[in-house]
Amino acid sequence: MTEKINITVLGAAGKMGCELIRQISNSSKYNLTAAIEGKNSKFIGKDAYNFAGSSMKGINISDDLINAVTKSDALIDFSSVESSLYASELCAQARIVHVIGTTGFNNKEDDIIKAAARHGTIIKSGNMSLGLNILLGIVKNASKLLSDNWNIEISEIHHKEKKDHPSGTALALGSFVAAGMDVDLEKKKVIDKPTVIEDEINLTKMKKGLVRKKGEIGFSSYRKKGVVGDHSVIFDGINERIALAHIAESRDIFANGALRAATWGQDKEPGLYSMQDVLGL
Repeated sequence: MTEKINITVLGAAGKMGCELIRQISNSSKYNLTAAIEGKNSKFIGKDAYNFAGSSMKGINISDDLINAVTKSDALIDFSSVESSLYASELCAQARIVHVIGTTGFNNKEDDIIKAAARHGTIIKSGNMSLGLNILLGIVKNASKLLSDNWNIEISEIHHKEKKDHPSGTALALGSFVAAGMDVDLEKKKVIDKPTVIEDEINLTKMKKGLVRKKGEIGFSSYRKKGVVGDHSVIFDGINERIALAHIAESRDIFANGALRAATWGQDKEPGLYSMQDVLGL
């Protein structure tokens, strides 16, 4: 593919939206077609490049998603559940690639995405990084080898502004654990409320005072200022512990993955894909 891929960024004023716009502005492969925010956003009218910290100018943040979709090859979406559901229908109608990094969907909302994927190419993942997707495969294989005498705890730390918990990535790790163990995650998961912390925390150790029943898959969430997104899976056995972790040091790893997904999806048939498909894992 020699021509640039025309990209619309939905959620353009958010942390990930700004990172995507910066990367697009520095790339010879992509062209920023539109930067979209919600109808009542205070950022409407601002120059998207300037807002993201890029030296380029010329694309103002807009709420006209319909017009943006008609001019794009792909929509990269780190927005809200409501916005992503609306965008999935528009992208399917326009036959453009929809890359969804939004998290927090319930089962009913996931079904809406699946319905849109019958007509459009959708790549949906709670985490777009290469390293995390490799971890998913490792976790699934490890889970196949362990007996039910091992306790499993999945932990995540995110910035204080993150609304949903556990994170989409943590839930993905849980689903891969459950798949490896051949159990139903919905019946096994136990979710704790998020804890706001100020000090560093070691995700490779079990939380003090934590009590889980045999066979449960536990989820612990922490919120800390400045954290991009850290995740771990602990397999806690008798006198031994396996701890697997992924530390995100910059949002550029997620933006890189999302752009890679947008490129990969250009020649794909309608369907619901994941970053595992994009990376061939």
